[in-house]
Amino acid sequence: MFGPTGVGKTEVALALAQRLRARGERPVAVSADALQVYRGLEILTGVPDAAQRAVLEHRLVAFLPVSERFSVAEYAALAHAEIDGLLAEGATPIVVGGTGLYLRAALAELELRPPPPAGVRERWQAELDARGPQALHAELAGKAPWAAERIEPRDRHRIVRALELHDQGALVPATTPSQLWTRETRHPTRLVGLIRDREELYARIEARVDAMVAAGVVAEVQRAHAAGASDTARAALGFEQLRSGDVDAMKRRTRNYARRQLTWMRKLPDVEAIDMTSQEPEHVAALIDSAPA
Repeated sequence: MFGPTGVGKTEVALALAQRLRARGERPVAVSADALQVYRGLEILTGVPDAAQRAVLEHRLVAFLPVSERFSVAEYAALAHAEIDGLLAEGATPIVVGGTGLYLRAALAELELRPPPPAGVRERWQAELDARGPQALHAELAGKAPWAAERIEPRDRHRIVRALELHDQGALVPATTPSQLWTRETRHPTRLVGLIRDREELYARIEARVDAMVAAGVVAEVQRAHAAGASDTARAALGFEQLRSGDVDAMKRRTRNYARRQLTWMRKLPDVEAIDMTSQEPEHVAALIDSAPA
């Protein structure tokens, strides 16, 4: 199950789990979110709370110290082990997430690029902080113009990653169709994408951020910063904005991210899109449950 931030994925997963459990199945959610892995950023990353996790067990959330780095390759190995183990036990995995790459990594066998050697990311991160993303984007354009054309000049994370791969000799033009969009999955899979009317989604995002602030997210981010949050933990949506107390900037960034998530979803092969506009989670869960697999 995939969808943008604030669309209501958790609520639908909980409602679907109750339907599955009522007929004797054992549903377990497997998170496909790049940042929900961090312990100490539960409010910021939207990890289901204790009451929600009592209704539906969630795997791969809040298990990693905030000071640790984490990669999609590490996630893929953990997600495959969780999904395979659940299927072997007769359980029903519900993969839930808003990080498109992690969703694909959970469902398919991807040839993932290597993580950078120790110190490489830190060096480029320092360059980024000193010179800014546009200067590094220009440097990338000089080294690999074809790669720079595919990255926005303000996309800090992708610029640094491209420069890391260039240093390793692993940044090469694709000569075959991207494996990322393969229809082949490791197990028979139904892929549901949740969408909402744009105005309704943005209103939910506003309310979500306000609820995070009321729940203490600013203090949570400050604690994570003081604990030496890694560069991958700091990539959490709104981390830097909340460190400076700029809630409005976090809301803007979240809206922009939701747009990118919707663009990603349109590329997913065989996705079944369900419009949640003005719909209750129980109704959407019933639609999913009643549709042919």
